[in-house]
Amino acid sequence: MRGLYPIVDLDTLARRNLAPLVLVEAVLSARPPILQLRAKRQAPRAVLELLELLKPLCARAGTQLFANDRPDLALLADVDGVHVGQDDLPLEAVRRLPGSLRVGVSTHDYAQLAAALAQRPDYVAFGPIFSTTSKDNADLALGLEALRRAAEMARAAKVPLVAIGGLTLEHAPELARCSVVPAVISDLFADGDDAAAIAARASAWQTELNAR
Repeated sequence: MRGLYPIVDLDTLARRNLAPLVLVEAVLSARPPILQLRAKRQAPRAVLELLELLKPLCARAGTQLFANDRPDLALLADVDGVHVGQDDLPLEAVRRLPGSLRVGVSTHDYAQLAAALAQRPDYVAFGPIFSTTSKDNADLALGLEALRRAAEMARAAKVPLVAIGGLTLEHAPELARCSVVPAVISDLFADGDDAAAIAARASAWQTELNAR
């Protein structure tokens, strides 16, 4: 897995008065390898409908679609995978569900990272690397040096590592050197909220990450 990991966070979009499809269609023009729908406060039915709407768009772009937190909705929408946090349904329980969901796991320190890597999920996320406003009650920022060590642990385990938290395009060269996949929310809007600006930002990320 290589390239940008856009996260479509519905709370962020609501604050910006931006429709989800505007963001999704813009970032998919850059053909990222994976995209996540994060809907912390929305009703399950609305989330399911949006996943079903996004699925064919992602398929045409060759992008895997992951749901955040909700393996039940991921299964019902028949998307590629689910991303679970430390307080969500554990990885071993997700694997007992019917179907063949891919699973990513959030971690926030080396102990959580080691435990997750031992279970060999499809990827492990590590962060926040820097402070972030996209998540309520976020953990303390870990920094780039911690990310470098985490990347070494993930390479040894042969599990892809996703970096998350406060990442900007300026960090892309270092992230590429660490061979990690950056998950990005706010930086997608760094050049503006219109579709053209978002698409250009996503494309710039992809170019930087794939040039290394």
